[in-house]
Amino acid sequence: MQALKGQLTLRGVAIGCVGCAIITAASAYTALKMGALPWPIIFAAIISLFFLKALGRTNLNEANVTHTVMSAGAMVAGGLAFTIPGAWMLGHAAEIDWWQMLAVALTGVVLGLVCTALLRRHFIEDAELEYPIGQAAAQTLVAGDSGGSTGKKLFGAMGLAGLFTALRDGLGAIPALLFGNVALPGVAFGVYLSPMLLAVGFLVGTGAVAVWFAGALIGNFGIIVGGTAAGLWDTAGAQGIVSSLGMGVMMGCGVGVIAKNILPKAVSLLKDTRGSVAVNLGNAGSPASVAGEAPGSPATRRQRRLTAGLAALAVAAVALLLCFALGLGALPSVVVVLLAFVTCAMSAQSVGQTGIDPMEIFGLIVLLVVAAFADVAQVQLFFVAGVVAVACGLAGDVMNDFKAGHVLGTDPRAQWIGQAVGGVLGAVVAVAVMAVLLAAYGPDAFGLQGTFVAAQASVVATMVAGIPSVPAFLAGLAVGFALYLLGAPAMMLGLGIYLPFYMSLTAFLGAMAKMAYDAVCTRRRALLPPDEVAAKRKAQEETGLVVASGLLGGESVVGVVIALAAVVAGLGA
Repeated sequence: MQALKGQLTLRGVAIGCVGCAIITAASAYTALKMGALPWPIIFAAIISLFFLKALGRTNLNEANVTHTVMSAGAMVAGGLAFTIPGAWMLGHAAEIDWWQMLAVALTGVVLGLVCTALLRRHFIEDAELEYPIGQAAAQTLVAGDSGGSTGKKLFGAMGLAGLFTALRDGLGAIPALLFGNVALPGVAFGVYLSPMLLAVGFLVGTGAVAVWFAGALIGNFGIIVGGTAAGLWDTAGAQGIVSSLGMGVMMGCGVGVIAKNILPKAVSLLKDTRGSVAVNLGNAGSPASVAGEAPGSPATRRQRRLTAGLAALAVAAVALLLCFALGLGALPSVVVVLLAFVTCAMSAQSVGQTGIDPMEIFGLIVLLVVAAFADVAQVQLFFVAGVVAVACGLAGDVMNDFKAGHVLGTDPRAQWIGQAVGGVLGAVVAVAVMAVLLAAYGPDAFGLQGTFVAAQASVVATMVAGIPSVPAFLAGLAVGFALYLLGAPAMMLGLGIYLPFYMSLTAFLGAMAKMAYDAVCTRRRALLPPDEVAAKRKAQEETGLVVASGLLGGESVVGVVIALAAVVAGLGA
């Protein structure tokens, strides 16, 4: 454990846990409100380095482990938010207790951690996948020299967004929607006064958001307004076509990820990992290099047997939890565990090659497999999707962190422990947030017409209950698949078709703000000496990221606080 000294520290874990709780709460809220979730890793890296420097001397490895703890809960929250609310939309809210959601989350965390521990060396060292998000986090830490201004920008933006949200949602002093009185049957027109949604548009990027907005124009003004005016269908029929088409495009994109990035290499993946799944948490190269042992030494073989034994115990415990606590039955539980390992490997590979983690698609695929051969109630099907989505989401996050650690020379054992701490804490926080939001707003608040759109969970619910327009879904499936193969952002197109128009319009305005910000920054850099341009560009990019993340986090956290206050007030009454 000497190698962990200076990397896995008490202050780092403490900072990471506080950040993890905040980021997880914000991620759960954002995923439910938006149906999308940006990677929080780079933001967590900047903030971790800032706070560690504020406490004294630090090093990049300590900052790397700290941000590993801090970002771990976000994808756990995403896995839950992208699946479980679908059951609430179908009227099963009373059948799901908080402890069942916690069991789903913890089961997914354990599966994701075990899978990534077994596959780390193959993906990071042997296959040398790119992991663009992980590399960006590593480079952010290398280039980061966060001073006092970083904290001021972050907390200033969070404070402004939080105050705005309190005035809008808590006191009703600010309207939620501008131009909401424009009468367009079937189209939810308006500009949503949301710092979070503007920040999402800013962070996602102009090109992707432009495709997102194009999808919104196609769905709302092409199909609903245009098709209805042409007499092709009525408003209700048009809305069913739009939602089915949007779901199909998103599903087609997920299938495209599997077909293009995963299946062609599946055989070599299985072949190459057979000899490297025993022990994978050693430093670069040999799994026993920390202890100075040769790969084939008795000590290494003992370590492999111990690791394999612990992994087997963890998987057995998960299977029992699925079987008894969630009521799946023995055979479905075994199938879920096995397919979770397969999909986690697929998720790790997808993130390594593209930066995309279609975790809810993997959850939906396993759900459909289980439903095809087992007589499982609808509620249990959502549990299946939730377990797999959490496992795949955490797997993508862990592998990104391992890549950053590989670049910086961080001990992967320290990172894995940090992920375990952050994953468990994230599971607790995510479940608490979802339970509070459900208690405050009720199940009817979740869905396309509700306060929380929960687009991905809506897709899962629709697949379980029945698709409104099968032809439109199949057309979208083909379009999404083809667009992904051509390199187009198909997921963004599907999201734009599926989401209410006011959300897409507001995100588009956020992307336009990013364009304006970049233009101003470019003009300012043109006045600088050439040797100062690169440093100035880096500082400007960091400022944009920190302020946008602060706006997103401020609205999300205050939104959760307002919901908690409503629950407390309801209990008091």
